[in-house]
Amino acid sequence: MKFTNPGFDPQQILKLREELASLGKSFKIIPDEENTDEFVNFYFLGMYEGKEVIYDAALYTLRLHHASEVYELAEHKAAQKFPNFKGISYEEDENGNMIPLTQEEEEIGWFITEIIMEIEEEESVKVQEFVDIDTNHDYGIGVDASLNVDFIDEKTIAKFVKEFNDDTLVLDDTMYSFQSEEEEFDD
Repeated sequence: MKFTNPGFDPQQILKLREELASLGKSFKIIPDEENTDEFVNFYFLGMYEGKEVIYDAALYTLRLHHASEVYELAEHKAAQKFPNFKGISYEEDENGNMIPLTQEEEEIGWFITEIIMEIEEEESVKVQEFVDIDTNHDYGIGVDASLNVDFIDEKTIAKFVKEFNDDTLVLDDTMYSFQSEEEEFDD
């Protein structure tokens, strides 16, 4: 039987179950350069409508979610002010050095920075913990979740998977706002 979504295929599920058993874990982190201590993409097994399925999860900190929302809003405001704005892309030359931004890109970058600082100071963007389920995902069922934790580690992932599968996950509905952390430079 051919499955249009491989995350529902019993062969794929068995393969992941065996891999998880050999790892001694309830999840498998997907090797990805985007994984950080604030964002991790991983697979885990769970039930959906009475059938076992692979969940493709993205779990990130509430601070990262807030920063993303703030940046998206700042970019939107930049697009309103600068009609030619299509995003700022940083490129490298053949030696791996950053190619300088154009004067307009520099101006837009400073504008975005000012908007971000203003939004954070006014605390006009607030976020709360959430879990979104995507049943039309291309591999299994997608889970997008943000938790109010300082970092995402294996202990946090294991707790999330257990509580998600046991249907005991309790989300904090408090609205939070965050400030960017000042970078410290040594003189």
